[in-house]
Amino acid sequence: MTRERRRKIIRTQRTWTGLGLVAAISFIAGLTDAIGLRLSGDFVSFMTGNTTRAAIALADGDWHHGFVLLAAIFVFVIGNALGIIVAHLVPRRIFGVLASVALLLAFASILQAEQFRLLRFYLVVASMGMVNATVEHIEGLPIGLTYVTGALSRLGRGIGRFVMGERNLDWTIQAVPWFGMVSGAMCGALLGLSVPDHALVVAAVLAMIVALSSLFIRRTLHRRFNQRTLSSSRRK
Repeated sequence: MTRERRRKIIRTQRTWTGLGLVAAISFIAGLTDAIGLRLSGDFVSFMTGNTTRAAIALADGDWHHGFVLLAAIFVFVIGNALGIIVAHLVPRRIFGVLASVALLLAFASILQAEQFRLLRFYLVVASMGMVNATVEHIEGLPIGLTYVTGALSRLGRGIGRFVMGERNLDWTIQAVPWFGMVSGAMCGALLGLSVPDHALVVAAVLAMIVALSSLFIRRTLHRRFNQRTLSSSRRK
């Protein structure tokens, strides 16, 4: 087998592995977002929506809700930053980030008392920020895990280019996170309605299952799903 042939096989395997991870993780994100919306009345991963709602709340004089949502946006950003830090500190990045997400969700699930409602909300928001660090791109194509507006935009532009004669079909992978998120959101909506006190436990368990499953993925297949920091580039 030639070196070029071997590289092509590895790239194909890495692409399909990445798509499987994106589908599973976006399912968990959609599940958690729907559960969080049921429990708190606010989005835990859709920061565009929270930005608009915060602006409306502040304009209407609802300062408390407005600042709660602004704080959620800040927590989401910090969660993304922590996800990247964990991804570059642990040997198995995907496992490290998803295991951290699972622990945050598990901790949030035990905060059932009303006085902890806001803390629970922020813990879930932080976990949804962190999860974005698991898979940042697949073979150079950007992937969003907790938001699908960008994916749908890239999908639409890809369709437009296809109609105009461009036959590169890489844009089709953008449908994967949308299908994962919408299916997860439907399941999360049902869980949030039927077992609200235990719904986050289900999300935590699923996140840990995917985290443990990632340990069986060969390093050559998942080491390029994240962008490198300057320090890690120097080490290599």
